[in-house]
Amino acid sequence: MATQNMGLRRLRSAAAAGLGLAAGALAAMAAQRHTLDAINERLAHLEKHTGNQQQANLAMQQRQHWELLSKAIDDPELAEVLSVFKVQVTTQKRRQYLFANALYTNLLCYYRIGNMTRDEFLKRVRGTFQNPIVREYWYATQQQRASLTGTEEAELGLLVDDLLLQLDEADTEEWWVVGIPPGEA
Repeated sequence: MATQNMGLRRLRSAAAAGLGLAAGALAAMAAQRHTLDAINERLAHLEKHTGNQQQANLAMQQRQHWELLSKAIDDPELAEVLSVFKVQVTTQKRRQYLFANALYTNLLCYYRIGNMTRDEFLKRVRGTFQNPIVREYWYATQQQRASLTGTEEAELGLLVDDLLLQLDEADTEEWWVVGIPPGEA
């Protein structure tokens, strides 16, 4: 009987030790889970902050771009610095091209920061490019865009090129219906 009691005590001790070990493991897992949840929450916050910072940086860059273009539009001597068009242009035409650049860059920025979808971007471009001066600007800067291969800006430029080709080939005066929406391409 004493041997039986000893066996039962050992069994109880082993069971207690096993339960203690299991409880300890569960407590450690719960603490780890809490730590992982806190880390995931912090990462989500950082990702959101990074996205906001990227948008803020892009908006600041857009503002600086506009300030530089404004100076060039107002001062023909400064505009000479930005004159990279493949054809010679008058001072008036250069100012118009610089403004066309500002219009397009503004649309590009709105798209990049998520204020409009790609479809909305193309709809706005389609309207903006009804102006013959904006189209002239686009064709005069074709070589500059060709150097942007592999970028988002190059991809959007190709979409604009395709849209202009469709507009030129369209048999309708209803320009607002010309072009395949990007979701259907």
